[in-house]
Amino acid sequence: MSHSYTIPVIQTDRLTLREYRPADFDAFAGHLADPESAAHIALADRDTAWRIFSGHAGLWVLHGAGWWAVEMRQTGELIGNVGAFFRETSPVMEVGWNTYRAFWGHGYASEAAAAALDFAFEVRREPKIQALIDSGNESSLRVAQRLGFAYESETEIHGKTVGRYSRQRGR
Repeated sequence: MSHSYTIPVIQTDRLTLREYRPADFDAFAGHLADPESAAHIALADRDTAWRIFSGHAGLWVLHGAGWWAVEMRQTGELIGNVGAFFRETSPVMEVGWNTYRAFWGHGYASEAAAAALDFAFEVRREPKIQALIDSGNESSLRVAQRLGFAYESETEIHGKTVGRYSRQRGR
């Protein structure tokens, strides 16, 4: 199947979800190098962060879905990223979110993830969406709960056991 890889720009009340840009990389790499920020994902050096960043951007070409940079709508300040994407081994679309530490605690992850979820259900017409969340990541568990995700099972990602949370379209 051929996919168009025009990355949609999505605006919420406070945020803009847009394509990754080279200028976004320093903040992205800093997030992955910070032990507190990356506690529930994985620490990454700059070279590894570049591969992840590039891979996120490339998912749009492969699947017509992927990751967005998230910026403040009023100022254009970069605050994190959010994705609606497929992993290589899963036919179920996944939603993921990261807010850079300086912006924690303001509801931006919930707002961005809600916009990605809306894209997945309303634009892509996906029947089911999943989120893979480390059991110790209380803030992401709260985001998932706010968005109507329910615990489904445990799964493994990169050698680590995480919870699989899912939501069906229309619920």
